[in-house]
Amino acid sequence: MSFWDIVWFIIISFVFVAYLMMLFSIIMDLFRDSETSGWVKAIWLVALLFVPLLTALVYVIVRGKGMTERTLAGHAAAQRQQEDYIKSVASSSSPSPADQIAQASALLEKGTISQAEFDTLKAKALAV
Repeated sequence: MSFWDIVWFIIISFVFVAYLMMLFSIIMDLFRDSETSGWVKAIWLVALLFVPLLTALVYVIVRGKGMTERTLAGHAAAQRQQEDYIKSVASSSSPSPADQIAQASALLEKGTISQAEFDTLKAKALAV
């Protein structure tokens, strides 16, 4: 095996992996698009199966803008979900000083803690 055979193999492997990534992104976009009917999706998939390179190029040319918009919308939705989750976890894990004082006040009213313990908890909550 010569040096150029190895270089050729690397180039072909790169092109093949890039082609597979393009096919998977097209298929994911097809199923992400809620406006396209099932029949049209089936036609695109059959065309990708029998004439893959030409169909992929036509798909990217015809539906490239929508493909980008759907991808960006998906990323924005994932970002919003992540931020909402972080806010919900952060707010539930560390109660605010007002919440801490309200809990201590409820314990004082029940007689579970003394006034001195309440004052200590209140001072600790306000120090945070």
